[in-house]
Amino acid sequence: MRQAHEGRIQWAQAQPHIDACMGCLGCQTACPSGVPYGQLIEAARVEVEQRARTPFQRFVRQQAIGSFTNPTRLRLLLKAASAIGIRKTPRWMAHLLGAHDTAVRLPALPRSIWRPARAVYPAQGERKATVGLLLGCAMRVLFDRVHRATVGMLTLAGYEVHIPRHQGCCGALWVHNGYSRQAQRHARRLFHAFREMDYIVVNAAGCGSTMKEYGLLFKDTPEREEAKSFSQRVRDVHELLYESDLPEPKRNDSLCITYHDACHLLHGQGIRQQPRELLKRLPSVKLIEMDGSDLCCGSAGIYNLLQPTLARDALQRKVKNIRDTGATIVASANPGCTLWIQQGIQESDAPIEVLHPVEILAKAYDAMP
Repeated sequence: MRQAHEGRIQWAQAQPHIDACMGCLGCQTACPSGVPYGQLIEAARVEVEQRARTPFQRFVRQQAIGSFTNPTRLRLLLKAASAIGIRKTPRWMAHLLGAHDTAVRLPALPRSIWRPARAVYPAQGERKATVGLLLGCAMRVLFDRVHRATVGMLTLAGYEVHIPRHQGCCGALWVHNGYSRQAQRHARRLFHAFREMDYIVVNAAGCGSTMKEYGLLFKDTPEREEAKSFSQRVRDVHELLYESDLPEPKRNDSLCITYHDACHLLHGQGIRQQPRELLKRLPSVKLIEMDGSDLCCGSAGIYNLLQPTLARDALQRKVKNIRDTGATIVASANPGCTLWIQQGIQESDAPIEVLHPVEILAKAYDAMP
């Protein structure tokens, strides 16, 4: 990155190396000097998109990201793929996106995009604060049960949960792939949608990490202070639940669970203990730590589409570590991780479920609305 910035090499020469980075931020956590690698790689990807790709390549990549970040479009694509019998991402799509080959299993078609029954879910007991729930993109299409579990657990913890209209995408996939202007456009919608909330709650690690760094995304704009103020109100759902005095669980299921650290939850937000401690509060849960729980599973947004060989190597390592624990449930707090790990587990014929920690909690507390 430094050589390209100083003009000693061309950005086209740096491109293969920039593209091969998963952006997991593990090096940022490990670096004793505190080098802000996340900021550097995102800035470098802006340069790569503008200087090392053709206009057609940029157009195709933007269309692909736009499809993942628009719930209606994503559902239509999945519906069309299901109708014509496509089970994995077509090879021609991989070529257009810049990858040589891919074998990403398409997720099962959901019945419908989640539309909450209410705009406001009242707190149980004394109200602590009002929180707005980010619906997101893939989360809203594929993981409505996680949203319902989140609403149930937050209201149980004393929060009044609002579902603001017209919220849209948080911009995470855009900013991680070098399109900061598109990310800013999406972020502005969130500023307006969540203006009246005490907190903005997120249950997808990648979204929360990006939203907590809106101050950096808008650092050279007049909206910098508004962005920083917004970011200070963003909370991952585990943070709020961990700080709450929850009642005793209503169910006492004997579960054997291992926990996967989503990169943008651990390295992006510094959240490690809260999900684990929440699961440990369940009396009959056995939580087994896996080797390499903090290593990337290879999903990394759309990395598994763009770099399938490297992504699959990471997936195989992750699945082996999961199986070695003997657990029957993997807790995963990011939709990309969940889908990718599910694919690896299905291919290995292991009888293991992949669930969001909040789903496990909601079942134990009988809090699923």
